[in-house]
Amino acid sequence: MWQVSARSLCRASSRGWQRRLPCSSPAPAAPQPRCTTRTPGTASAHRLSSMAPSVRLSPAARSLFDEPLAIAVQGLGPRQQVTLRTSLWDETGELFQACARYQAGDNGELDLTRCPALPGGSFSGLEPMGLLWALQPQKPFWYMVKKDVQSPFLLQLEVFEGHGEPPGRLLAQAQHERAFLRDGVRRIPVREGRIRATLFLPPGEDSFPGIIDIHGLGGGLFEHRASLLANHGFATLALAYYQYKDLPRQPSELHLEYFEEAVAYMLQYPQVKGPGVGLLGYSKGADLCLAMAAFLKNITAVASLNGPVAITTIPLCYKDKTIPALPINEQQIKAIDSHILDTSEGCIDPFQAPGNQSLIPLEKAEAQLLFIVGQDDHVIKSEYYATEVCKLLQAQGKENFQILSYPGTGHCIDPPFFPLYPVGKHPIFHKRAFLGGELRAYSKAQVHAWSQIQAFFKKHLNYN
Repeated sequence: MWQVSARSLCRASSRGWQRRLPCSSPAPAAPQPRCTTRTPGTASAHRLSSMAPSVRLSPAARSLFDEPLAIAVQGLGPRQQVTLRTSLWDETGELFQACARYQAGDNGELDLTRCPALPGGSFSGLEPMGLLWALQPQKPFWYMVKKDVQSPFLLQLEVFEGHGEPPGRLLAQAQHERAFLRDGVRRIPVREGRIRATLFLPPGEDSFPGIIDIHGLGGGLFEHRASLLANHGFATLALAYYQYKDLPRQPSELHLEYFEEAVAYMLQYPQVKGPGVGLLGYSKGADLCLAMAAFLKNITAVASLNGPVAITTIPLCYKDKTIPALPINEQQIKAIDSHILDTSEGCIDPFQAPGNQSLIPLEKAEAQLLFIVGQDDHVIKSEYYATEVCKLLQAQGKENFQILSYPGTGHCIDPPFFPLYPVGKHPIFHKRAFLGGELRAYSKAQVHAWSQIQAFFKKHLNYN
């Protein structure tokens, strides 16, 4: 991972990535690593081997979607070979699955925190959460949909005998709920003035630092990120801005006054701490957040997820000023495999176009800025944009920025354990587009970026 701040430039080592292997791939004949560790206080190998196999999860029945889940199997035979498979159906009924091959320890126990997955499954190596981050849709190019955050996803885990394909005899199974709302978190639909949104408040009657979460193009209201942030102590407003309820379906321009109204709503809410709010934006939502920081008051901190630093797609108006959308050069859009687009070179370079008016004047922003970018983003050149705008800020004596840059990570950066989404439908060209990303590298980036987002807002908002 690259980390760039106003004061230093450093490069931290990153772990390598590995492509997903289908469960049907034959395992190489290389020597298989053995899992020989034993949990203190567990039964003897003879006793365990005579027990019926069972799955042990921690937490046992329910956990938050962005939290780790400890997985173990007990009651297997000494060094018994098994295949573990996870299955999850999203709200549209589409199936996501991952599988991995393991060998139990000498005591007949399989603990994923100590036992590496063998080659031949969705992943290999010591990856305790691999059966979650390696989930992939059975329908190609499908994004895991989560609209109703009040209901959990149901995760099914199965243990099969051997490493065959198809799997052998079912030995054990368990179900587990992956929830988006901690007990006590309140979900409040907002229809205040022009604002169409959902507010999530942490448990209790205290006041909390406020964050506005704005999604990218495609329209509608996305609540999964805001709901998870509320679990961590932030009053979070998931804000729609078109194609939702009575908002415009296909706006020809956006008005910054709408977003200014959302800031005012948050700051007047009794359980939102001032004096300012944080903004979290993804893709198009990120350029809106950066524009808010440049033109509006009471913006304290902004986290941009693979966002451009210029206004894109839809012009933005504020008072008597209109910022035009960055022009698109369709001649620069590439086709991969003749039908999947690579649009990373599609917009003109806002730093090389003389007199370009689309570039957001971030030198006016007083907020702290965190740019989170994927080095394998094939939608926009997010790393380039972040680097160049921070050079401009530094040249003007500004020190209010930081860049986190992740290798093997594409355009879509969701909270931890959402499946990799490397190809999706482009909302402008209405064709499949390559978003980028590699499975293992992306899973590491998700976890690290999510923790850094929380740490960033805790540091710069009135968290304590």
